[in-house]
Amino acid sequence: MTPFGGWDMPLSYPSGTLDEHRACRENAVVFDVSHLGTLRVQGAEAFEGLQRILTNDLGRIQPGRAQYTHLLDKHDASVLDDIIVWWVDDQRFDVMPNASNTSRVAEALGSSVSAVDVTNERAILAVQGPKARQLLGTVFGDAAVVGRFRVAHVQLGNAPCVVAGTGYTGEDGVEIAVPVSHAEAVWDAIVGAGITPAGLGARDTLRLEAGLPLHGQELGPGITPLQAGLGWVVRWDKGAFQGSEALRAERDRGVARKLHGISVEGRRPPRSGQAVLVDGQPGGVVTSGNFSPMLGHGIALAFIDTDVSDQPIEPGQRVQIEARGGLLDGIVVKPPFVTGP
Repeated sequence: MTPFGGWDMPLSYPSGTLDEHRACRENAVVFDVSHLGTLRVQGAEAFEGLQRILTNDLGRIQPGRAQYTHLLDKHDASVLDDIIVWWVDDQRFDVMPNASNTSRVAEALGSSVSAVDVTNERAILAVQGPKARQLLGTVFGDAAVVGRFRVAHVQLGNAPCVVAGTGYTGEDGVEIAVPVSHAEAVWDAIVGAGITPAGLGARDTLRLEAGLPLHGQELGPGITPLQAGLGWVVRWDKGAFQGSEALRAERDRGVARKLHGISVEGRRPPRSGQAVLVDGQPGGVVTSGNFSPMLGHGIALAFIDTDVSDQPIEPGQRVQIEARGGLLDGIVVKPPFVTGP
């Protein structure tokens, strides 16, 4: 167990992080991700209130769908949090912040909507992997058929749950919001179906292979969606939202740095905070780095300054990473490093 965002989280189970990682890529795993927040926004004003705050456009989806979105700082457009919104039914939205950001997101939403923190009322179990639906279907068939980025009320035994076709691994699967009183029974049934328990260590290496950002590393203070290569999550045509003026100004002048993937030669993993050299000159910094269990070599996400070279940084560019005691040779690639379904 390890502290994370104010919670005690399982870092790994007896099988170990590498086996848990491979199980997710080849079979199926279950994560306890109850540290994620749930802010319930309901009522006739919920839709318009969320539209005024968040970057994406809820008008592009409908009840029974989920959407990835950002909450920006109003002054510099940095990402206060990246969020999944579950549009559960007509006037109910479950807004899912990262662990340590729940109170911050609640405060921001409070200017437009009434958000009730129901985090302590439910657990979130994420079942992920190419065989996730097959194995989950042997015990909870209705949960297994909830499609990607769909949301549905599902009865799992005696437990009234909400299930979404979302995840953070690059694999197919679902996330299940189950009342706390039923969480242990649902967990036991999932594990009993042959689905491997997995911890925070495997969750991080899986999301890195998938090229997914982690708040506090690829997103956070001073980092905007445009710098992180996530401009697609911003819908300029929906009207103003929190931080839109500052973000538009950055768009117009151009970003000073951009997030890239780096594939590293050899098994030695790059680490967060290490400098990236372009043409022998410091021009960036690693935000996340690790050994890829599926590729057998190091991989990293890194911000690289846009003015470090006369030519734009593109996939195929040779770079180096300053590791303790030497340099790691690498090549710029477009994430994901490992492609899921």
